[in-house]
Amino acid sequence: MKTPPRSGVGSRLRARRISTRSKRSRAAAVLILLVLILTTLVLGRFGFEDFTKALTFPGRITGAILLMVSTATLLGAFAVVDHWVFRSFRYSGTFVLISTIAAFCTNGMLVLKIWTGGDSVFYLALLGMLMLGSGLAAVVVWRTSIEIPSPKRVAAALIISSLFAAANFGYQNLFQPARRGARPVITLAMGDPVLNKDRKVFSLPVDIKIENRSDMGFYVLGAEFHAMGERVTLSKGDRDRQQWRSDALGWQKFQDKNPLSRREVHQAGELVAAQPWMFPGFWIDAKDEFCARTLVELPINTKYDQVALYATASLARKDQLGLDSFKFNGYSWESQAMKVPQWVRGSDKNDFLAYHAKVHENNAIDERTMGRRNLDVYWTFGVRGVKIAASITRNGKEAAESEEFASRYGLLDAMTGPIERTLWDIKGKR
Repeated sequence: MKTPPRSGVGSRLRARRISTRSKRSRAAAVLILLVLILTTLVLGRFGFEDFTKALTFPGRITGAILLMVSTATLLGAFAVVDHWVFRSFRYSGTFVLISTIAAFCTNGMLVLKIWTGGDSVFYLALLGMLMLGSGLAAVVVWRTSIEIPSPKRVAAALIISSLFAAANFGYQNLFQPARRGARPVITLAMGDPVLNKDRKVFSLPVDIKIENRSDMGFYVLGAEFHAMGERVTLSKGDRDRQQWRSDALGWQKFQDKNPLSRREVHQAGELVAAQPWMFPGFWIDAKDEFCARTLVELPINTKYDQVALYATASLARKDQLGLDSFKFNGYSWESQAMKVPQWVRGSDKNDFLAYHAKVHENNAIDERTMGRRNLDVYWTFGVRGVKIAASITRNGKEAAESEEFASRYGLLDAMTGPIERTLWDIKGKR
């Protein structure tokens, strides 16, 4: 019985190996194509939303970079087909390599961002798989027969892209945090008092103005004005040290800043007027101002010797958050179902009213990968006017997290006072 030639066996084995390698190559091409297409869809979505809707310039630049990377990965997907099937372009393999490396770096940066500050497990897992897939794809493409173009062209492309990325990183992470914080300025101006017809009541007009001198807008979360009536008496002799110390202890409160006087005895002020002067949910544009006028009315025979005026505004920067459906949430004495944190209720069960709004992030990446935040604004009523407190929390979390989010979302307070005026000239008209 004759045996087949050994050369025939070797040729069949070689053909089988070639067929196996060809199948593996096609499978690798399909996987690389899938990774690049998915990366294009994810980065394209983030990039388009950031480029068109981000609230900051760095966010728009980040969107442009993501769109560029997604365009590169899309072209890389076409290059995969050419490199493994048609082979019509000599540098298609090189372009696939560049696109997979770009996808690996970008996906890796997004994974790091979500890992350190995001809440979305879905995007963390998706981008993590795309990062690993693009890294393996780069290794596979490198092992194929690719032709590297002229080193000068590659160096120029790498230098330009590196400078662009470094400029964006420096602006977003170095210049922006070092920039001075912006805070609008509130001013109070008192006009001449006006007596009524029977000369028993006088009205003191007060002009309130807030000026936004910065290049960014602000949401108004709440704005409150109040006036305190104060009585001042003179002691017969110089006051002792303990009395001075008692006056100094009152400086811990915003409403009590009476001077350390040798003869004047300042008593705690009493609330004579309080009201809001800007509508919650309103906003102030950059380089803009808002004015309001109110009246403080007192009887001509009032027991007070002077009045002290205060105005405050609770604000949020429009470049660090967006607000949706800012609405009134209820009164403490009418809505028993409204959940209020302990730090608002206080030990003596203060009266309050509340506003609520949904918070949107200032960029698409955080908007998609972070859990929903809510804004709650509480007006707490007391004997010294109204205290406004704003809190941003995660869904289902307590308001103790408000300090954590205050700097991130640009929550701040602007205030002025005390602006004091003596009443002796008015009382002397009786």
